[in-house]
Amino acid sequence: MTSQRSMQSLVQEYLEARRRCGFALASPGFQLMAFARFADQLGHRGPLTQRLILDWVQGQRPSAPRAAWAARLKIIGPFAKYRARFDSRTEIPDLRMFGKASMRITPHIFTEQEIVDLLAAARAMRPRGRLRPVLYETLFGLLAATGLRISEALQLRYADIDPVQGTLTVRQSKFAKSRLVPLHPTVCEALQRYTAVRQLFAPVSPEAFLFVSRSGARLSRNTTLSVFKQLRADLKWTARGDRALPRIHDLRHTFICRRILRWYQQGVDVDNRMPALSTYVGHACVSCTYWYLTGIPELMTVAAKNFEQFADKSRKERYA
Repeated sequence: MTSQRSMQSLVQEYLEARRRCGFALASPGFQLMAFARFADQLGHRGPLTQRLILDWVQGQRPSAPRAAWAARLKIIGPFAKYRARFDSRTEIPDLRMFGKASMRITPHIFTEQEIVDLLAAARAMRPRGRLRPVLYETLFGLLAATGLRISEALQLRYADIDPVQGTLTVRQSKFAKSRLVPLHPTVCEALQRYTAVRQLFAPVSPEAFLFVSRSGARLSRNTTLSVFKQLRADLKWTARGDRALPRIHDLRHTFICRRILRWYQQGVDVDNRMPALSTYVGHACVSCTYWYLTGIPELMTVAAKNFEQFADKSRKERYA
């Protein structure tokens, strides 16, 4: 009877088994359920096949770089091995066919004008005078100003915001860690403006979610992505990076790059500041934060200038 079960039920069974062993599988779980929905929409029943897996890996993102395909294949691999324990007909693909999944894909680093345009487009959304425009303007502005993950922002509750102290608390985020995030005064002001509007449309309590849908429920990730995609299309952005289009997550990359750029411009010892930045954005180690760095023109200009000064100093010391 296993062959008649939907792929969604098989994936859910796998996720529950892994989570009982202590694995969170937040992002992989999201991707696996997307694969399951794809398979079920095709009417697939029976064992996993390599053709089905590759159709999802490549067919849904034909213009993606090979490293992105490899990353998707890497997510499917453990599930395929799990299914092989129960169905010997399961085909386990070669996880190396697209190369390494860990290859760094250059992100889109937003310009300041692009962020201004994004917030303006959100503010102009319909219906005017309702919660929706100010909600998305505040949400995207918060992501740009703090480098929060989209999942962290959507999990925020009223009790997590302290405008008096100028902080917000991210609770039980990635790696089950919580952290305190200091906010710039302008961010606190924007949050206060938003909460003044939000309380007119949805109940307020310490445990109420900060960003909510029209029904008052927590705003979903899919809805947020859909709105971002529409605004991105309206703005007609051209991608600068290895991906076909800019993503919400690129706001996080942008925050880290711009923060480091400002430090260089201010003459700050960046290496000494990196642990603080790593803690601020919720990384488990400093190397994860360095992974986010991208060679944007402004950073490369600073790097070239610093190297020139270093080389000039070394040359003078050699011939002194």
